[in-house]
Amino acid sequence: MKEFWSHFKDNKGAVIGLALVLLFTFIAIFAPFLAPKDPSQIYPEYLRLPPLWDGGISHFVLGTDDVGRDLLSRLIYGARISMMIGFFVVVLSLIIGVVTGLFAGYYGGWIDTLIMRIMDILMALPSILLAIVVVAVIGPGIKNAIIAVSLFSIPGFTRIVRASVLAEKKKQYVMASQSFGASSYRIMFLEILPNCMAPLIVQATLGFSDGILNAAALGFLGLGTQPPTPEWGVMLSDARSFIESSPWMVTLPGLCILIVVLGFNLFGDGLRDALDPRLKR
Repeated sequence: MKEFWSHFKDNKGAVIGLALVLLFTFIAIFAPFLAPKDPSQIYPEYLRLPPLWDGGISHFVLGTDDVGRDLLSRLIYGARISMMIGFFVVVLSLIIGVVTGLFAGYYGGWIDTLIMRIMDILMALPSILLAIVVVAVIGPGIKNAIIAVSLFSIPGFTRIVRASVLAEKKKQYVMASQSFGASSYRIMFLEILPNCMAPLIVQATLGFSDGILNAAALGFLGLGTQPPTPEWGVMLSDARSFIESSPWMVTLPGLCILIVVLGFNLFGDGLRDALDPRLKR
C-alpha cells in the first residue's frame, strides 16, 4: 500500500479525481442532511428564480426550476441517484463479466468461442442505441435503465478477465492446485481471480463514470429515471426548453455530470498508472 500510494500521489490529476469522487460520495450518502429543502417541494411564488449571484435570493442559493423547486436540493439528491446508478451498473456488469470471463479463459474451446462472439456482437452495437432498444422493450424506469446500461458494460469486464485468466492459468501455482486435485471452480474463483483484481479495479472505476453518463443520457431522452425524481439527466431534459431564458437550469446539472465523470476518469487513470508496474516511473 505504501508503494501504491507513493506512485498514486505523484499523479496530481489522480489525487484531484479521488477528491472529487470522495466529495460526491459524501454528498450522496448525507444528501438528506445536506439538502436545505425537500427536492420535491414546490414554491409557486418562486418560478425560475436565478441563482444568488445573478440577482436571486439567499433562500434559494442556486435558484429554482420551472415549477419552483429548489435547484440546490435537487442537485444534491441527484448525486445520490447518479452514484447509486453507477454503483449498481458496476456491480451487475462486474459479476456477469467476471463469471463469463473466467469460464471463457479457463475452459477455452467452444465455450470461449461462444462467449467471445456474443461479446463481440454486443461491442459492435452502438452502446446508447442498444440501451434505448432494451429500455424500449422492457419499459422506462431507473431499474430498467441500470439493466440496459449494464448490458453493454459486460464485454469490457469479460475481455479483461479472460485475458488475465489466459496469462494466469499457465503459471505454476495453478498447475500445483490442479495436481492436488482442486476443483475447477476453486481454481478459478479462489486461485486465479484474486490475481486478476488490479485491472478489474481500474475497469470498475472507469465503468462507474460510463454508467453515470449513459444513465443520464437515458434520463435526458425520457427512457431512464422518470420525473419528478431529481436525477441530473431528467433535470437537463426538463430544462432544455429554457436554455436561453434560464441557462442556469441547464448549466448546473450539466456541470455536475461533467465534474463527477471527470473525477472518476482521473481516478481510474491514476489507479491504472499506480497498479501497472509497466507504467510506473
